[in-house]
Amino acid sequence: MNLEIPKKLKPLVDQAHVVATEIFRPISRKYDCAEHEYPFELDMLASVMDGMNEGDAGGGAGAGKLRQEKKSGEKSGVRNGTNMATVLGLTELCWGDVGLALTIPRQGLGNAAIAAVANEEQLKRFKGCWASMAISEPGAGSDSAAIRTTAIKDGDHYVLNGEKIFITAGGRSDVVVVWATLDPSAGRAAIKSFAVQKGTPGMQLVRLDHKLGIRASDTATITFTDCRVPKENLLGNPEIDVKAGFGGVMQTFDNTRPVVAAMALGVGRASLERTKELLKERGILGGYERTLFGSTSAEAELYRMEADLEAARLLTIKAAWMADNGIPNSKEASMAKAKAGRAANHITLRCLQLCASVGATETELLEKWARDSKMLDIFEGTQQIQLLIIARRLLGKSSAELR
Repeated sequence: MNLEIPKKLKPLVDQAHVVATEIFRPISRKYDCAEHEYPFELDMLASVMDGMNEGDAGGGAGAGKLRQEKKSGEKSGVRNGTNMATVLGLTELCWGDVGLALTIPRQGLGNAAIAAVANEEQLKRFKGCWASMAISEPGAGSDSAAIRTTAIKDGDHYVLNGEKIFITAGGRSDVVVVWATLDPSAGRAAIKSFAVQKGTPGMQLVRLDHKLGIRASDTATITFTDCRVPKENLLGNPEIDVKAGFGGVMQTFDNTRPVVAAMALGVGRASLERTKELLKERGILGGYERTLFGSTSAEAELYRMEADLEAARLLTIKAAWMADNGIPNSKEASMAKAKAGRAANHITLRCLQLCASVGATETELLEKWARDSKMLDIFEGTQQIQLLIIARRLLGKSSAELR
């Protein structure tokens, strides 16, 4: 098992780290304080990332398909494609600032949803758009199957009615991927996703929410009132297949959960590195000369946190690698998200404590990273939901059998 970064992806990782260092870090606190103000500095970066994606369709910087089909004449063997590139690149970007990483135009979570389930015609039509993803509702948060937003077929359109909350980049994106049910009585199988373009009559941005962390990224509430969406904007298969169930739509999460895990890795690593720097400056931390049991309490704590973060990193890389090689990764995606989210939140909070009053000031980003990490532990499925999914996969139970 080769655990090194693939050589072909090393330039992308290096570029992402430069962006994090030179663009994100200097303006991180600025947009944490100026919540809902658009970071105009990201427009040029978005153009650069578009070029990276155009130059390498199989391993660019954006979200790609979960299943990577081998091209005609391509040699057999392992692949490191778009999923691995996205995970490695976002880890570096979020080392800089996770809120800004979520605000890069045309790199939204909705883009991953489109890539996961859209057909070829839809992929071409929505190429170049900035897509956010609308799943959560006032009565349906962690349980996506409880969605009550409806999509009723009416001729060549679907009519959407409902309310969506906690939409990342919902105020800035061009398209919102909306999860809605074709038939509430049919259960999970009737839930489909629709690409709704901004400006569609009946779609209204109600508010932008104030948040604990990731404040550079806007989070919106949007309502749909008799909103007519062309039938061609239903992503994937329009048929209600009870046997297939929720599978088509849930592929989106198999795509995005390793991505969110990568974001948590970046925040956790940033906190560890900065804490070690601060402790070394004050003569509290040595240079790994002593064993775990012969070290100071602070050193021992950092050793354990580094090991925890490395475990999360390996789980995340595995989930991305499986996706690139066409291996079902639902369990592994949830494992990565659960482990990385929990590890990053623990690490950032503990680092804040280790640095005491120094870490809690606005001259340091440690307190900001602690706030950001909690958001990453919650969205794309809470810690508890991930553990439930993992248990179902390990025990071979359905959602009805294990709740």
